[in-house]
Amino acid sequence: MAGLADVAARDADTFPKILLRNARDLGNRTAMREKDLGIWQSWTWAEVLEETRALSLGLKDLGMTAGDKVAIVGSNRPRLYWSMVAAQALGAVPVPVYADSVAEEMAFVLGHAEVRFAVVEDQEQVDKLLSMQEQVPSLRTVVYDEPRGLRGYDHTHLHDFTSVQERGRAIQKSDPAVAKAWEDGFAPYDGSDLAVILYTSGTTGRPKGVMLSFDNLIVSARNGNAFDKLDETEEVLAYLPMAWIGDHVFSLAQAYTAGYCVNCPESLDTVDLDRLEIAPTYFFAPPRVFEALLTRIMVRMEDAGRLKKRMFDFFMDVARRSGEKILNREPVPVSDRILYALGEILVYGPLKNRIGFTRLKVGYTAGEAIGPEIFRFYRSLGLNLKQLYGQTEASVYITLQPDGEIYGDTVGKPAPQVELKIADNGEVLYRSPGVFIGYYKNDEATRTTKTGDGWVHTGDAGFIADNGHLKIIDRAKDVGRLNDGSLFAPKYIENKLKFFPNIKEVVAFGHERDFTAVFINIDLTAVGSWAERNNVNYASYQELAAHPDVYRMIESHVDQVNRDLANEPMMAGAQIRRFLILHKELDADDGELTRTQKVRRSFIAERYAPLIEGLYDGSRSRHVRTEVTFEDGRVGAIEATIEIRDMTPHVAGERMREAAE
Repeated sequence: MAGLADVAARDADTFPKILLRNARDLGNRTAMREKDLGIWQSWTWAEVLEETRALSLGLKDLGMTAGDKVAIVGSNRPRLYWSMVAAQALGAVPVPVYADSVAEEMAFVLGHAEVRFAVVEDQEQVDKLLSMQEQVPSLRTVVYDEPRGLRGYDHTHLHDFTSVQERGRAIQKSDPAVAKAWEDGFAPYDGSDLAVILYTSGTTGRPKGVMLSFDNLIVSARNGNAFDKLDETEEVLAYLPMAWIGDHVFSLAQAYTAGYCVNCPESLDTVDLDRLEIAPTYFFAPPRVFEALLTRIMVRMEDAGRLKKRMFDFFMDVARRSGEKILNREPVPVSDRILYALGEILVYGPLKNRIGFTRLKVGYTAGEAIGPEIFRFYRSLGLNLKQLYGQTEASVYITLQPDGEIYGDTVGKPAPQVELKIADNGEVLYRSPGVFIGYYKNDEATRTTKTGDGWVHTGDAGFIADNGHLKIIDRAKDVGRLNDGSLFAPKYIENKLKFFPNIKEVVAFGHERDFTAVFINIDLTAVGSWAERNNVNYASYQELAAHPDVYRMIESHVDQVNRDLANEPMMAGAQIRRFLILHKELDADDGELTRTQKVRRSFIAERYAPLIEGLYDGSRSRHVRTEVTFEDGRVGAIEATIEIRDMTPHVAGERMREAAE
């Protein structure tokens, strides 16, 4: 029996081999859907095999060979997912690239990876690639999915996706043995071979190419499926960047290993509507997605009629008392169970249906801390929302929250086959089958990150709580001290402020300074709705951010965070003494955020140095001029005089004394 198991494992240790197995065993089950012009198009596993094989043979005819690097650029499209497996079948290596990268960012990744081929979505991506021919001399062939606007282009090295597949089909038709030869071609590849190169977001410099093997991805995917009991009946929505490890695992690795269906929305603008139509059973989103959903819900309820608003508030009180306990199968009074069942009919059920979570089996969030109240809100509705902790270098999974052990302030226990330890300096280290091969063409960075015996430095500071769950404090390199010796953990402070729906982004300063100060971005949707309800007129984000009433609102949030910090002995000294509201939203196109929406601290510190100086020299305001990149690529500038406000710190135990009084 062991011998048969070994053979089965070898027959499914790369994605092309798994595709063959799925086409054989799940041939008529739907593998992918795409919404096009308002209509969902579907492909079974057998059809996905046929589409992928035709493309792979066509690419081979165009000269693709083993070892070639293939850029994949665009939105989530079935054809782009097929392209990755089609390339792997030839021994080539896909290199997904963030579709919204500006030309300079994309040129670095493609040049560093030495890509020879690119499969892209549309004219926009073709134009980007054509503009960087000198920076990426290795790029020879570009295949595009959407032909609109490309008819007049020189097609010497440009090829329509359909025409490439037609090449492959013609080759098969001319020689029936070609299909078998194609399968025999990737049979020698195994789990130890390089499967993909995914570039990190580059928060501290140039992105690094993370090399992941088939074993890294497939073992991690199978462990994730087993942990949450995911099978071929699941439905997921693929809407996150294809260059991000999360999408690669959730929409390809786990989909292939479990055999479930991946649904591609019509566009990013239709994700909410498409999610409502699909009702995914397995769903991942970063905290900002759940925060935005909740903000829209609360905005709508503020505009609802009095009776509907009272009913919503009443049953949400019931949900806060009992919803999460019922989800965890804990004891709940019969009266609350009856009320909760009624609330399911009147409020919770319609609400879950409205946001597309009617069939949700398990949902995950990761990347940043999610606000406890936001986390509890979704779980109180009966949604099994959990947190995980992962990295590209881990093939996602480091820790997961088991059912019934869901805590808002932890990220779970070690995932299956993952070892975890905390270094003497508080840094989190892990070892697992998902640990990456190394950084592409960067042995020094590999040696710095990955020890000789396979332990990986996460760069995050944390500790393992008494219940065995991991708590993350901050990035290890970002944890510092104020001049008086008080602990300064910027992300911890930032996340506390971001728990308020009116606040979208925060950047905290304080290391080797006398006190903590912060930049704040307001959430335009939430604050704009508040402004409309309160007859506050504004013409732009800049004008709204500078409004005195908005400053008073944000000041109350900062004060509340200071109250919370005052009652945390380790963080009491890091209360916020001064803050300002930025005149513009932090933007990835301006270099202030990574493509995965993480703050680039060093860049912001340099760009906004005059504002930081104003926070610490006692200024009441500062004038600033900032260059911005518009959506059409034009560069402009905006100017503003930004108010700086002082805050009074709180004394430890103040909240408890107030409650006692």
